[in-house]
Amino acid sequence: MKYFLLLLVSINLFAVDATLTIEKDVEQRSRIALVDGSAVSNDKIFNILLSDLKISGHFLPDSTVHKGAISSNFIVPALKNQEYVLKYALSQKSGTKLLIRLLKASDGTQILKKSYAIPTTSKMPFLAHKAISDINNVLKYPDISWINRYVVFSRYTTPRHSEILLADYTFNYQKVIIRGGLNLFPKWADKNQKSFYYTSYGKLIPTLYKINIYTGAKEKITTSEGMLVCSDVNKNGSKLLLTMAPEGQADIYELDLATKIKTRVTKFSGIDVNGKYVDDESRIVFVSNRLGYANIFKKSIHSAAVSQVVYHGRNNNACDAHGNQIVYSSRESKNTFGNNTFNLYLTSLNGSGTRPLTTTGTNQFPRFSPDGSVILFIKHRGNSSSIGYINLGSHQSLLFPLGGRKVQSIDW
Repeated sequence: MKYFLLLLVSINLFAVDATLTIEKDVEQRSRIALVDGSAVSNDKIFNILLSDLKISGHFLPDSTVHKGAISSNFIVPALKNQEYVLKYALSQKSGTKLLIRLLKASDGTQILKKSYAIPTTSKMPFLAHKAISDINNVLKYPDISWINRYVVFSRYTTPRHSEILLADYTFNYQKVIIRGGLNLFPKWADKNQKSFYYTSYGKLIPTLYKINIYTGAKEKITTSEGMLVCSDVNKNGSKLLLTMAPEGQADIYELDLATKIKTRVTKFSGIDVNGKYVDDESRIVFVSNRLGYANIFKKSIHSAAVSQVVYHGRNNNACDAHGNQIVYSSRESKNTFGNNTFNLYLTSLNGSGTRPLTTTGTNQFPRFSPDGSVILFIKHRGNSSSIGYINLGSHQSLLFPLGGRKVQSIDW
């Protein structure tokens, strides 16, 4: 049981730049070049803007750093083969200021001019993300506002100690929110990302808390013997799916926050974990070893019948759901003492139309973006690990090798 649960929740991340896999027809994307008009050049802002354009699935950006005056509408002949030119200027003398101008490459006509400012320098990545999402909206492409969201994650510091941090999706920005003691399993409490739930193991009994990231206000939600994990929150934030083991084996419960009443959803002598709401929150999908190995199942919250969702693989140990889609991680090798290959698969709630999303390495802990268009995951390959993103529409994947301590769990 301990091994099974560890496999479900422990991830290792190591950190730096990004790599990209492109599979979408380039003719469906707009060619765009970046021109840096900053008084002092900053490679980080260029790389973040470049990554945002790539993972959007709507642009084919030139990876060359071009220099030029931001105030000028002149387009050098070498960039006339582009559709757009994005001129920008970053200043970090007092806080952070970013000015952007989007021009037509053919004649220098201005499409958008906008400035952004924030009193700190550490949050610079969010100005870049907001600029690209605004450009995307002006050009009337499908929404990519997910790039503006926080990622919340827990990482180990020393034995039985951890900290919970916020990051932008590229991990260029990171801020510690909770430190001291053993605090694990952060899960966003609301779509606006004002608060998150987490489990504290600082006392004898695991305790679930909710904390506001802006005020620091903390609320005790519930406790449970054995283990306690919040795996999902319903749309209006009134109910939680919890994995608890008050009797020694892990089962899934639904907690009504208004009444504090817990309803036991699964009743199995083995292990049921990682519940996710589906079908307008009338049913859940979850991971269970009821076949003798980890696999994905579904059931109604209010009835006993359980049905198998995935018939591929013999160790499917993590899943997430959005609408009628399910993404899961499947072990595809059997190395007892070495590394195993885990690939991600996308399937429907009835198990049809299954397709692979990855083909190499160890890919685990998939999470859908709020709109279901992008999947976050962790990739281990050789001696390196990365946080990855897959754009389901464009079939592009973006990897950010990460360096540092062992990350225990992640949500966005």
